[in-house]
Amino acid sequence: MVVLSNKLEINNEIRDNLRSDCSSCFGLCCVALPYAQSADFAFNKDGGTPCRHLQPNYSCSIHKNLITTGFKGCVGYECFGAGQRVSQVIYIGNDWRANKTRAKEMFEVFPIVQQLHEMLWYLSEALQFQATKPIHNDLKISFEETESLIKQSPEDILKIDVHEHRMKVKDLLVRTSELVRPKTSNKKLGKKFKRSSDYIGANLRRANLRGANLKGALFIAADLRDADLRLTDLIGADFRDADLSGADLTGSIFLTQAQVNAAKGNVHTKLPSALAIPEHWVKGRAQELVQ
Repeated sequence: MVVLSNKLEINNEIRDNLRSDCSSCFGLCCVALPYAQSADFAFNKDGGTPCRHLQPNYSCSIHKNLITTGFKGCVGYECFGAGQRVSQVIYIGNDWRANKTRAKEMFEVFPIVQQLHEMLWYLSEALQFQATKPIHNDLKISFEETESLIKQSPEDILKIDVHEHRMKVKDLLVRTSELVRPKTSNKKLGKKFKRSSDYIGANLRRANLRGANLKGALFIAADLRDADLRLTDLIGADFRDADLSGADLTGSIFLTQAQVNAAKGNVHTKLPSALAIPEHWVKGRAQELVQ
């Protein structure tokens, strides 16, 4: 376990361990998780059943073409490093193919660890803000408690009440949001778009949403081109097929790479420093220029 100190820079090391490293994983998300045929997945798959595109070396045979082959859901998924944690630490490199007696257990442990790792990601982000200094101690304690849950045996991990622990973490994340966002952030979305969790397909181009509380908002297929989303709370917001081209999300709170990957955008989209421009954004722009 990484011991937290008063130096916030240590969070860079912590966050590196909370990023997915597929090369160190046994393709757990491609096996453990179920999905239904939809706009995000080309066919049905039961939990515990390997995806037909999973190769013997645990890599994906269509990784470079996930979107064009009907697997946008895979592009928008993030395990927050849980895959390599389960594969290399909890099960000490013993994969599910060679240990069939423990395969089912491994598949059940993985989503629990994924949820706990996601909480660690948010807590580590909260610790990076100077504005959260009044609650730094509480954040550190919560981080270490979450980490200690993952360090248990697989049998004990399966007994964790994830919902109960999430509620404890949620309280700290709400306090973080209140401390970080501007006090004068009661932004109005205009008469047509009063505060709601539903902005599916909405025209929010160039909208000034700076500092707004948009946690859990549904922005599916919304037009957010050139929108100002600085210092907004975006935890749990759904950006599937939303157009973020030219939008400014610098300083936004609790935005993840998975959310960004699920959206559309371009090289002019401004993201928090911890996140990267998705490859398919650049590829899409290149195809436009060719045409």
